[in-house]
Amino acid sequence: MKDTDVTENQQPASTAETPEASLAPELSHLKGHLEALLLSIDKPLPAEKAGRALGLIPEEKPETAAKAGQEPTETQKKASAKRSAVVESAERVIEQLVAALNAEYETTSRSFRIERVAGGLRVMTQPAFAPTLSRFHKDRQQTRLSKAGVETLAIIAYRQPITRAELESIRGVSCGEVLKSLIDRHLVGIRGRAEELGRPLLYGTTRQFLDHFGLSSTADLPSPEELKAAL
Repeated sequence: MKDTDVTENQQPASTAETPEASLAPELSHLKGHLEALLLSIDKPLPAEKAGRALGLIPEEKPETAAKAGQEPTETQKKASAKRSAVVESAERVIEQLVAALNAEYETTSRSFRIERVAGGLRVMTQPAFAPTLSRFHKDRQQTRLSKAGVETLAIIAYRQPITRAELESIRGVSCGEVLKSLIDRHLVGIRGRAEELGRPLLYGTTRQFLDHFGLSSTADLPSPEELKAAL
């Protein structure tokens, strides 16, 4: 867990009312294992990946996986359907484990919770502790985005995928250096090429962007109406 990870207006990854009641006794020991996994990484952990690490999802056998461009056999279709059911079941167990852990953290007044961020799970500190963390990490704040960087990133986030020409048309200024800076920070990445003259590159936000701003997906971005209301 990073001590600089601060949640912004987030809800815990799971909010079951009685998490312990819904957790089978034979699965209780997995809480510590999941917690250890989350504390050992510095990026969101997908539920399916956590399920494999916890032994809830067996490794797929090569003979049960259809090769690319090849029509799957009936046996492979059945194996795929069975695996999908196993993955779905494992993800439900992960949700129960997260709910149980968050309940424990709340009961013991811990400074962190497990949140859903960028398509995965991550241990993050609560907003109430942001001032203390900000004072402690003043040096890191010196590398914050410039106003031009924030404006450019906002346009990309809401209009992606977008070409550089479209981006500069909206901002009214050249965005080459700012765009390069955002790419270097891994907040923006190339998303392919536009189907137009010259096949210009298309840009969009990355998983690191979601992680950086504590978002599960771009759908969590505030709507234009909400932004106007906040002004």
